Amino acid sequence: MPTPETTAPKLEQLGYRQELRRSMSVTDVVVFGLIYMVPMAPLPVFGVIVNFSAGQVALVYLVAAFAMVFSALSYKEMAVRFPIAGSVYSYVRMGLNSFAGFLAGWAILLDYLLLPALLSVFAAAAMVSLWSVIPVWVWIVVFVVLAAAVNLAGITVTATMNKLFLVVQLAVLAIFCGWVFVDVARGRASLELFPLYNSDGFSWSIVFGAIPIAALSFIGFDAISTLNEEARGGGRAVSRATMIVLVAVTVIFFLQVYLAACYVPRGHTFPAGDAENNAFYDIAGQVVGPWFKVVITLTSALIAIFANSIASQATSSRLVFSMARDGQLPRVLAMVSIKRQVPRNALLFIAVLSLVVGIVGTRAQTLLTTLVTFGALTAYILLHVSVFVHLRVRGRSRNVFLHWVSPVVGTAVLAYALWNANTNAKIVGVCWLAVGVLIGLYFRLRARRRPAAGPRDASTAPEAGGAPTHA
Repeated sequence: MPTPETTAPKLEQLGYRQELRRSMSVTDVVVFGLIYMVPMAPLPVFGVIVNFSAGQVALVYLVAAFAMVFSALSYKEMAVRFPIAGSVYSYVRMGLNSFAGFLAGWAILLDYLLLPALLSVFAAAAMVSLWSVIPVWVWIVVFVVLAAAVNLAGITVTATMNKLFLVVQLAVLAIFCGWVFVDVARGRASLELFPLYNSDGFSWSIVFGAIPIAALSFIGFDAISTLNEEARGGGRAVSRATMIVLVAVTVIFFLQVYLAACYVPRGHTFPAGDAENNAFYDIAGQVVGPWFKVVITLTSALIAIFANSIASQATSSRLVFSMARDGQLPRVLAMVSIKRQVPRNALLFIAVLSLVVGIVGTRAQTLLTTLVTFGALTAYILLHVSVFVHLRVRGRSRNVFLHWVSPVVGTAVLAYALWNANTNAKIVGVCWLAVGVLIGLYFRLRARRRPAAGPRDASTAPEAGGAPTHA
């Protein structure tokens, strides 16, 4: 019986040429996904989520994982059928139409353009907490430039460094978790219920209001799909890696935030500023010792967040590359380096933007965080719609759960989370989408006046695609 894996069109059949180096194994893709999602991702936002959720930080991460499962399933289904590097932009473009695809790409650009900058801000804040004599903007420049240099060296170098960074992060987290269990065994600590359910402050609106911040930790399986043109096995490898990574990080995230929350007194609120941003580091120092606070802070800033910055720049540049290749962004951003086979101009663009946004947004971590997730969750909703329309309606699929129940439930959960997001983030996010609608309409009107240069959406037969230029 034919399966999506065997009937999926090749990259060339969708109108593109194989320009990026296809050298990554399933293991490489899984490691890349884990690095992008960062095993230590909850550390910088732990205090913020504790404050938002009345201490129910573990529950927030479980609900966020539940919301992300449906999105991961939709990514998995589309990755197999459309082995293209553009992630949600390409999937919605092929599944619905070019206008909807542009809006999905524009929405997640809010995530992909801001995330590298936000990560540099997180890393700089952690370093300043140890060495305040060096200005925060200096750290931002260092992290952005180094991440860009690694990516420009090629995807093989990036994959090798990712494995080393992952081992270090997991080792440090294992020390923290092991020490907590030793405390519990010796009676110096106890495993509490309130990180999962606090009867004094529980409400679903509070929990869902914190999800856009917690979801920052889960934004990563979508980045895996940007490697569709560089993974050996294409869509099959990407779809497998997507589900493996989501399950793994859910366990890792839940364990660390639950154990840390057991050391936070019921009803405690961290003061805004350094106490809120460094809450996890302070708890780690309290549990293990002052020396470990230095170790986990350095690991978070120099290893975890820096590794995520590398992965984030890589995935952001590939989305920009894909949209530019289709004429949805300036075509100069589609230029590929012949020697390294990386989207060089897109990488440089992301690096420069990260520097500007990172330095300007140093004092706006919470707003940047919610903006990043606002863009991602909006794009995920469009992805669910494309799965439902393309596979259930047009394709008349009989898979009720994957192509009917999952996208509908996923859309409902994400829409509710967006409704409860930070007000300022919603205002800025809606304005960003409004600008995207105007730009998308401009491209649509221009396309009607002349033949499209790129491949058409899935409702029509793909034609010769726009090939990237080379350098």
